[in-house]
This record gives sequence, structure tokens and C-alpha cells, in this order.
Amino acid sequence: MSKRNLVLADPVPDQQVASGAGRPRRRAAFLRYWPQYLAISPFYVLFAVFGLFPVLFSLYLSFHRWSGLGDREFVGLHQYRFLVKDHTFYLSLWNTVVIWLMSTVPMLAIALVIAALLHSVTRAKSFYRMAYFIPNVTSVVAMAILFKMLFSSNFGLINAILQTVHLPTYPWSNTPWGIKITIASLMTWQWVGYNAIIYLAGLQTIPGHLYEAAKVDGAGPIRTFFSITVPLLRPVILFTVVISTITGLQSFTEAQVLTGSNAATAPNSGGPGQAGLTMVLYFFQQAFSYNDYGYGAAIAWAIFLIVGVFTLINWRLVARGED
Repeated sequence: MSKRNLVLADPVPDQQVASGAGRPRRRAAFLRYWPQYLAISPFYVLFAVFGLFPVLFSLYLSFHRWSGLGDREFVGLHQYRFLVKDHTFYLSLWNTVVIWLMSTVPMLAIALVIAALLHSVTRAKSFYRMAYFIPNVTSVVAMAILFKMLFSSNFGLINAILQTVHLPTYPWSNTPWGIKITIASLMTWQWVGYNAIIYLAGLQTIPGHLYEAAKVDGAGPIRTFFSITVPLLRPVILFTVVISTITGLQSFTEAQVLTGSNAATAPNSGGPGQAGLTMVLYFFQQAFSYNDYGYGAAIAWAIFLIVGVFTLINWRLVARGED
């Protein structure tokens, strides 16, 4: 064959060569490392069965009407159209956002102050860290029962303290704002220690010579805190804001224990005026109290979108300060 024919002959594409040579390599790598793949496979199997499948099934279920028994009836977007017009869902959204703001803002502020104090402590650091972290590892149900007794309208410790200092008592469990304050106080107490430990870890990464330079320049503790500590902790603050947004907007156990009931007419309604009806509690009520699993699945996906939007907004607001 001439040199010209060799040039004009159709060459074998590089992609085919690469793919043809790549398949034996991948197969050989799989045969070589199959014990390692087998060792980590239980996680992926469990995740697919108990994580991925329920998520996909809930999305499928949101387009159906189903009571948990019998055949499922396909209704298309009917559940979502009803959700857009559901005033109770908007009430649960309002309650969730208000409780989230009432708990998250003071929680992060108190946690930052506690972290700064712990950072300056020279003795018994481990004890103080453990003491502040204990509420986060304590059962939420047990803490909710405790706070229900503390904020009891008749025999609660909070009203007893108010009487001791000659202040009027308040019906915490019988008023809408009293319920919100109780739930927000529980969430603040539960998560303030966790965030304080996170802030403390961030404080330990700040070079000490910056504080020494600020002290030489005559900056006081407050000026140093806002000029050095807060700016350098902005990535950590961003993390805590995002995590607090995700957990706060998905609050359920606190409201369910403090306000939930097994009444036949309106179970888990959120207490007086439905003031404690959060979005997840409303989902629980529709799905597991009224056995309307299709509409409950639609509420769950709406919660997912709302939490994602709020998280993105907080991310942009906090991250913008770094630019």
C-alpha cells in the first residue's frame, strides 16, 4: 500500500482507542479492589433502601391521594394547587419563621459571647465545654417536658420567680405568644452550647498577635471584639447561620411535645390559636393524624423548597460581607 493510501485510510478514533483500552483497566481495577467495594457497599445499600427510596417515593406519593390502605389515586398537581390556597399551611409557615427568628438570633449572639468567655478562661476549660454541650446531647423530648413544666401557667417555675420579684404572672401555655416564647426558649437552650463550641474552635484559629497589636493601639475589649473577632469568624458564623436555618425551619419535636394532643377533633393542632403549629408539625398532622399521605408528601416537598430558599438567602447575606 502506498504512502498516500496510508494517509487517506480512515484512522481509528482516539475516543474508541481510549474507551477500548479503558474497559479492561476498569474491569481489572474492580477485580483488584472488589473486597474494598464490598466492605463499603452496606452503607450504599442502606442509604438506597432507607434514604433514597423514601425520598423518591414521597415525591411519587405527592401526586396521588392515598390513606395508607388500598389503591393510590393519581390526582396530578391537585395536592400542590390545594397547598397554594391552604391558609393553615401559611399559618404554619408564619409560626415557623417567627419561632426561628426568636430562637436563632439570640441563640447565636449568646453563643458567640459564651465562646469569647470560654476562650479567655485559663482553668477548667474542659468542664465548661462539657457543661455547655450537655443540652445538645440530651433527649429533646425530655427537655420539652421539662420546659413544659417550667412555663406552666399555674405551677411553673418561671411564674413562681415572677411572683417572688412581685411581677405579674403570664399564661405561657394558654396564649399564642406564650407558646412561641416557650418553644423558642427551648430551642435556644438546646443549641446555644453547640454553637458556642463551634465558635470556640474558630476563636482558637485567630492569631494571638492580632489581639496584642490591638491592645498596643489602645483598642478596648468591645472594639477588639467587633474589629477582629467577628470579621475573622465570618466563615464560622456563616456555617452556624446555615445550620441553624436548616434545623430551625424543621422544628417538630419541641412544638409536638409542648402543644401536641391526641384529641379526636384536632390532634397536633399547635395549641391555642394554632400558635405552635410549625410546618413539620402540620405535615405530621395531615399525614399521620388524618392519614392523608398524599397531601402530607406535598407539604414535605414544600418544606424542602422553603428551607432551601431561606438557606440560600442567609448564605448570600452572610457571605456578601466577605467580598
